[in-house]
Amino acid sequence: MQFRHEWKHEISFSDLLTIRSRLMAVAQIDSHAQAGIYDIRSLYFDNLQDKALLEKLNGVNMREKFRIRYYNGNTSYILLEKKSRINGLCSKEQAQLTFGEAKSIADGHYELLQNSGKELLNELYRKMQAEGLRPKTIVEYSRIPFVYAPGNVRVTLDYKIRTGLSCTDFLNPACVTIPAGDAGIILEVKWDEFLPSVIRDAVQLPGCHTSAFSKYAACRIYG
Repeated sequence: MQFRHEWKHEISFSDLLTIRSRLMAVAQIDSHAQAGIYDIRSLYFDNLQDKALLEKLNGVNMREKFRIRYYNGNTSYILLEKKSRINGLCSKEQAQLTFGEAKSIADGHYELLQNSGKELLNELYRKMQAEGLRPKTIVEYSRIPFVYAPGNVRVTLDYKIRTGLSCTDFLNPACVTIPAGDAGIILEVKWDEFLPSVIRDAVQLPGCHTSAFSKYAACRIYG
């Protein structure tokens, strides 16, 4: 499991325009983007005690969360992800799901997952049984993604953050989502061993400090 450094900043729309312009000059748009943007819809998990949410809000040093997601409305490619954080570093494990597996999770038919043969899906199933993990809310947003090979850097600008309230039928395009309160625009910078100065300079903004913003927490604003 590889751990990476991560910065998050909540920025304004004018900041987005400034950073995007700078990055266009030094980095590459992620090849998966369409016209420089892609849309993400995720389904996040938590237990009855809201363990993942409270650990995030309380700044617990070692924590994890599960989500399943797809991009640009394409449900032929769905990922299960487990994101872990230890001592300020983060890592992500992934496994591809079939549409049927994702639908079973969203519909509450968890027993169908126990013999999937996919270790990450088996881990999710075990934690559903032992810890009561359940689909909690939809999180969706638009993303402008950049990559820079030295340092394996990834810079993303996320905006139009929306929540599904209590709806967890995230495979249904008709599932209504609404803006997640006053959640703004989020700049994320991730890298391995070093952050090249050209990227560091491109994302610098006067008076902008690293924050602990969580899109999942923002989307739980209504419950």
